[in-house]
Amino acid sequence: MTVIEERNRDELVASGGGSPEKFAHIVLRTRQLPVMRDFYLTLLNARVAHEGQMAAFLRYDDEHHRVVILNLPHVDDVQHGAAGLEHFSFTYPTMGALLANYVRLKELGIQPDWCINHGFTTSIYYRDPDGNQIETQFDNMTMEEADEFMQGGYFDQNPIGVDFDREVLLARYRKGDPLEKLVQMKSAPYAEGVAHIRPPNMPPYDADGDLL
Repeated sequence: MTVIEERNRDELVASGGGSPEKFAHIVLRTRQLPVMRDFYLTLLNARVAHEGQMAAFLRYDDEHHRVVILNLPHVDDVQHGAAGLEHFSFTYPTMGALLANYVRLKELGIQPDWCINHGFTTSIYYRDPDGNQIETQFDNMTMEEADEFMQGGYFDQNPIGVDFDREVLLARYRKGDPLEKLVQMKSAPYAEGVAHIRPPNMPPYDADGDLL
C-alpha cells in the first residue's frame, strides 16, 4: 500500500476540511444483479473490478470503482414520483464520443429515454432495468460560461432545457457542421408532428425553445 505522508496535520485538521476533491461512485440496490451488472457494463463500456454473491463493483477509468450494484433480493421496486434521487450523470470528453455511445447502444437495442440540450450540456438519458435514470452528457460550455448562462434570464424561465432529435443531431455532426452550432439549443429540433421522447410526468418547460 502506497500513501503520501501528511506532515502538516495540525494545519489540515484546523482547516475545516473544505470541499470534496471528487465525486467517487454511486451504489444501487437491485433484485436482479446479473441484469443490472450487464446493463451498466454495456452503457459505460465498463469492466468488472470485483464481483461476488453480494455485489458487483464496476470501473471504466482510473478509479477503483465507479458503480456498485448490491444484490438485495428483498428490496422494493424503484418508486417513481417519490422523493429521492432523480438521476446521475456521466460526462463524455467530446460530442463525437457521446454520439458514438448513442449509436453503439442503439445497435444493441438500448434506446434513449430523453434527449435534451440543457444549455450547458448536450444530454442523452437512459433507463436501467430497474427504472433508474442515467444521463450521458457533453459539456457545451466552459465552467465560466456555464456560470454566466445560469445567471441569465432564459435559465430563470426554463432551467430544464430544449429537447432535440438525436438522429438530426447525429446527421449534422456526421455532415461536418461546426461544433459551435451543434451545441446551441434548437440545433436539432424535432420535425413538426414528431412526438418528443421524454420521461413521464415532467413539469412544463420550453421544450421547443420558443422563448429563446
